[in-house]
Amino acid sequence: MKSIKRKVDELIKKYKTNDPYQIAKLKNIEIQYANLGNTLGFYFHDSRIKFININNNLPAEMQRFVCAHELGHAILHPRSNTPFLKKNTFFSIDKIEVDANTFAVELLLLDEAIYEYRDSNLSMYEACEMHGIPRELSHLKKI
Repeated sequence: MKSIKRKVDELIKKYKTNDPYQIAKLKNIEIQYANLGNTLGFYFHDSRIKFININNNLPAEMQRFVCAHELGHAILHPRSNTPFLKKNTFFSIDKIEVDANTFAVELLLLDEAIYEYRDSNLSMYEACEMHGIPRELSHLKKI
């Protein structure tokens, strides 16, 4: 399988954007918003229709990250059903979730932005936060 970074780079080149909402729209993935309680979001498909569901109680910046994360599931693991796997099997979904987080980090924090910050005093944590990425995921950025 291609590296996640390479897949993200190809996606950005093809669609000329790193906006997860725009990419989802161009890939005919429906985005829905609902009160999901403690769930941030989830991806699922029904027949040939794909959906990203985002918790409407989250701040806009976090909704954007959740959209990027769920888009990662749609692209990297289009047939995986992580809620089902978690509830009904012993299959570890950790790798699938790390892949989706890595996808989101690579999509939202472009290498060009990192290069712009190299002469500043910004840490990778701060750069991630500026781009709506939870700081605890900063280690996923590959440069």
